[in-house]
This record gives sequence, structure tokens and C-alpha cells, in this order.
Amino acid sequence: MVSTLEEKEPFTRGQKIWRFGLLVIVLAVTVLLLIYRKEIQSFEAYGYPGIFLVSILTNATVLIPLPGVVLTTAMGAVFDPFWVAIAAGSGATLGELSGYMAGVGGQVWLNNRNWYLRLENWIAKYNHWPIILLAFIPNPVFDMAGFIAGAGKMPLWKFLLFTWIGKIAKMLVFAYIGSGIFENF
Repeated sequence: MVSTLEEKEPFTRGQKIWRFGLLVIVLAVTVLLLIYRKEIQSFEAYGYPGIFLVSILTNATVLIPLPGVVLTTAMGAVFDPFWVAIAAGSGATLGELSGYMAGVGGQVWLNNRNWYLRLENWIAKYNHWPIILLAFIPNPVFDMAGFIAGAGKMPLWKFLLFTWIGKIAKMLVFAYIGSGIFENF
């Protein structure tokens, strides 16, 4: 198997600075979201727009997951689970832009990692299916898929579409679990 490293052109000094700056911004946003996570949860009181906003924020962290699916499960017990899933899945998709942007910014440092090359080959081989699958499964590994999509210059609209499909499917499961939690009580 030929490494994709040989196909990529070296970055100019300006590109490296721009990418590093982008990576620093994404990491700073992650730290701020962790610091203010309790305040973020108060947005759920605003119904579907609040669920959407909280989902953006809980998915905007990089490699440090915040409990977004817990919110979806809880809100599925209060609101219509279908619309909870749409709001949460759409917000989660936009929040995942942080991983994509970190990939664009961190491409210089990711290219030499074995896990990066394995996941990159998996995404290259199976196209959109790894993105959909990783978006569906609750895990922090999805950030790595976002890194690879950004670093590999996957068109942003494709990344968002495949992420949205997986996130909506996942949120449907959690919202409907939440709607059924209180049926036995």
C-alpha cells in the first residue's frame, strides 16, 4: 500500500502558521466549552432551539466529549422525540465542524501518525460510510474522522451531509429511548 504522504505537497510557512492558528482556536473553544458546560446546559429550557444550540456546543469539543446524547435522551422524554432528534442531530453536525477545522489546521502534524493513515485509508476505501457509521456510534473517535475529512480536503458539504445522516440516526435512537423511559412509571 502506497502512503498518501508522498502525494501531498509540503506546506509553505504561511500555510503552516494559518493552520496552527486554526488548531489553537479550536482547542481554545474546547477549553471554554468545558469551563462553561453547566451554563451551556441551561439553554435546553428554550425548547428545540435550545436543544439545537446545546448540541452544537457539546459537539464542538475536540476529543473531550460532553454528554450531548444525555440531553437528547432527557429531552425526548419532554418534547416530540422526532423533532428533538432533528434539532439535536442538526446541531451536533454543525458542532462537528470543530473536528473538520482541526483537521484542516492540524494536517501538518497528523500526516505522520499510524492511526491517521489507517483511518484515512478506511475513509478513502469506503467513501462516506465510515463518516456515517462513526457519526452514528457515540464515541470521541468521530473527531478523528473529522480531522481526516478536513486534512484530506473532503468537500465540506459532503462531510456535513454524511455527518448529519449519522447524527440524526443516532439522535433518533436516543430521543425515542428517552420518550419511553417514563412509560413504565
